[in-house]
Amino acid sequence: MPFCIGTIVYVFFLGMGDMMLRDPDTPWQITVGQWILEHRALPYSDIFSFTRAGEAWISSSWLSQILFALAYEPSNWSGPVILTSLAIGATAAIFVYLLAPYLAPAHAFLLLTPLLAMSAGHFFARPHMLALPVMLAFVGGLLAAADRRAAPAWLLLPLMALWANLHGGFVMGLALIGPIGLDAIAGADREVRFALALRWALFGLAALAASCCTPYGWETLLGATRILSLGKLLLLIPEWMPANFSSFNLFGATLLGLIALGYCSGLVLPWTRILLLLGLTWAALSHFRNIEVFALLTPLVVAKPIAEQLGLTRAVAQEARYSLAMTAMAALAIVAAGWGITRSYATPDRYAFIRNVTPAAAVDLLEQRHAQRIFSTAPIGGYLITRNIKTFIDGRAELYGEQFVLDYYDAIDGKSVETLLRLLETYRIDATLLNTTTPAAQIMDHLPGWKRIHTDDVAVVHVRNDAPAQLPTEAR
Repeated sequence: MPFCIGTIVYVFFLGMGDMMLRDPDTPWQITVGQWILEHRALPYSDIFSFTRAGEAWISSSWLSQILFALAYEPSNWSGPVILTSLAIGATAAIFVYLLAPYLAPAHAFLLLTPLLAMSAGHFFARPHMLALPVMLAFVGGLLAAADRRAAPAWLLLPLMALWANLHGGFVMGLALIGPIGLDAIAGADREVRFALALRWALFGLAALAASCCTPYGWETLLGATRILSLGKLLLLIPEWMPANFSSFNLFGATLLGLIALGYCSGLVLPWTRILLLLGLTWAALSHFRNIEVFALLTPLVVAKPIAEQLGLTRAVAQEARYSLAMTAMAALAIVAAGWGITRSYATPDRYAFIRNVTPAAAVDLLEQRHAQRIFSTAPIGGYLITRNIKTFIDGRAELYGEQFVLDYYDAIDGKSVETLLRLLETYRIDATLLNTTTPAAQIMDHLPGWKRIHTDDVAVVHVRNDAPAQLPTEAR
């Protein structure tokens, strides 16, 4: 049943694939993977920008980037969509499996549906999606061990190593070992608490070591935490912004529902589970990107205590057992149906990436003029990387640093013309490439020494008046 439900979820999101192609970071993530495959090496310094060229930078999502690069074909986005949908389907299957002791699969599926809807705002073809099922399996394994008042299985360590190679979010998994271990120890018999605490501590150290089983070693751990040092810049990056309750959304409704449940039902949670629930809530309130973590882990945190109080624990061992042949036939039927649907979607023209960050015509013009130092927005910078053009800025905020990105926002948002002029001169910009609705694009029309040479429904291009166009080499 978990496999069947996972396939249903996979097929559903396969049909909604365009929603996964709305993030401007997707193209450069694929390009990094292509670079790794082509050079058979990992980047240790920046090779994609002219403002930070040569500075230390590591790709903490290198394995996911390779997988997306292998799935992608030029002008065919079906591969990344299929890969992302598979990750969502696997997450759904693991979720239903972990709740099997407390909820029937059909009920778990009903619970899962609004949780996926709540999380869908961050479902993009990006590395964090490939790490999502690994995250759920690892943390679910920790919570299952706590439910049994036992130490976690050592088999969870390879999951931590895999997670660390897929995405930098593995740091959260390390952080959860302590509070989940505390829950297991607090609920255990007094005479075994010390031994259990020791086993959890050893597992935590082993998990820390496993997280460093990457080509970058200890640098992976340091690189994954670097984004958290960006200060107030995190308030400007959409996925790191705090939750917004200015309009109705499922996350807000869920929080209100939890509060109502706590007041009206008389259900009691152990203090350790309350701490876990508060921590997940705080993480989701602090950063939009943590809402899917809250959605998927909260049911696992509260499942056992609520099921015990309501008498919902299922006697799984007494359920009817199907024969191995019947199970195999059902699995093959599901695989065959999923494969057939996948083939129907895997066509070059089935999915399209968002146009407002892929100004192909404007970039073609700039290539003809041999523009070398282009001032663009960060989303367009990701597209420039795919065109093998050095960028002013792109989605790697941890590389550029807090002050540089804050200056960039002041410049493109029109908050400071002086900052815009300073950036243009400091970095010897010879052309600008901005979206038509960007305030800086309108400011450029009035700056002396600059002229507009291109406008379409996606982007505007300005060049210096004193920089004559260079003819392509073949035309000289």
